[in-house]
Amino acid sequence: MLTPPEGAGAVEQERGDDVMTTSVGRRRLLVVGAHAADFVWRAGGVIAKHTAAGWEATVVALSYGECGESGELWREEGQTVERVKRIRDAEARAAAEAVGASFVPYDLGDYPLEVPAAVERRLADLMVELAPATVLTHTAVDPFNPDHPVAHRAVARARLLAMGAGGVAAAFSTIRPPALFVFEPHQPEACGFAPDTFVDVTAVWERKQAAMAAMGSQRYLAEHYAERNRQRAVQSRYAGTDPGTR
Repeated sequence: MLTPPEGAGAVEQERGDDVMTTSVGRRRLLVVGAHAADFVWRAGGVIAKHTAAGWEATVVALSYGECGESGELWREEGQTVERVKRIRDAEARAAAEAVGASFVPYDLGDYPLEVPAAVERRLADLMVELAPATVLTHTAVDPFNPDHPVAHRAVARARLLAMGAGGVAAAFSTIRPPALFVFEPHQPEACGFAPDTFVDVTAVWERKQAAMAAMGSQRYLAEHYAERNRQRAVQSRYAGTDPGTR
């Protein structure tokens, strides 16, 4: 499944058929990515599994990834940032629909992504509104992407703001702390990521494939992450998953 930020890593296979839960009754999952497509590659199966089990899932994209993560679109002559954003928005909404999630864009810009205090507060307010059982985001370290660690810091800080001082009365609404997990980065070894929890997404694999197919502006990543899923499925069998896990 996923791993806490101080731990090793996160993948999309888990022992058995359980879904992520830490609090009975709070069947909500919040996924926060630096760019519009991050949730697709790294958590699409996890999201689909949870929504299939009756959970609500919300995806926040801090940016559209319009400048640094839309390679296919920038091959087109006369391309503009605003047009790329419109295309990425449509793609991400289609991908989110494929896995049963709602999509919330913050449109902060990318390369570099900057998250001011006001946006951290906005994200904290969203956490208070949703009261998710689990929050899922990037690793704290990614030496090859300038935006992913920024997203992690913003999410971790927003979570602290949302939970307040450990149950102490406050001037603002607070929630019980949601579990915080990180998903697998593009280059896990360079990010110090070693998976320790697995989520079996075999039953919802077609939904993740549909989400990946929706992200035409980064279609070159689909096979990379499909192969990564297959590799992690094999590894997950040593953790006790079914031999048919793929």
